[in-house]
Amino acid sequence: MKFYMTPGSCSTGIHILLETLELPFEAWIINIPAGDHLRPDYLKINPRGTIPTLVPDGGEPLCDFRSIALWLARTYPRGKLLPEDPALAAKAEELMNFAIGHLHGEGFTRVFVAERYVAPEDTGRLKDDVTSHGREIVTQGFDIVERRLPEEGFAVGERFSIADAALFYNEFWADRTGIPMPPKVKAHYQRLRARPVVRQVLAEEGYRT
Repeated sequence: MKFYMTPGSCSTGIHILLETLELPFEAWIINIPAGDHLRPDYLKINPRGTIPTLVPDGGEPLCDFRSIALWLARTYPRGKLLPEDPALAAKAEELMNFAIGHLHGEGFTRVFVAERYVAPEDTGRLKDDVTSHGREIVTQGFDIVERRLPEEGFAVGERFSIADAALFYNEFWADRTGIPMPPKVKAHYQRLRARPVVRQVLAEEGYRT
């Protein structure tokens, strides 16, 4: 398999899933500030120009976090990345979708790329307003996650799941941007950071653990 990723991005969550399953893969670094995601050779693989992208051996490219995570969970069921209980599996998918679509898509996108939300001629103050709004969205979103997380263990029980991988990269961003996390969210983040596979992934991506 070929895995197209950017260190410290949402692809970190997929990186954790791949290492959790102990799957062999080739890692290809996409330097977004340098415009690697817009190169013609990459756009042939992922026409959206986004990361992560996973190309299974002999298969079609998978071009977003959700499709990759679900493919991994269903293709390698021995890893138990989705609970066998249908209700818990649905909860895992719901939390993953909330992390991807709301925390990341609505919140952190405004924090990291505020310029997408204002006209080029607008002032820096308006960009600051967008960034502040993004931080509010993340903070309020974590309050929702807080009510869904258990006191101990992982997002939906005793086993690590696709929901944990999606929540982790958002928690990691919050930690690095100074956005406070409520108690259970912070404890969840700290438990994940203590896992050897997560420490390995962060080290491989150039972050101190």
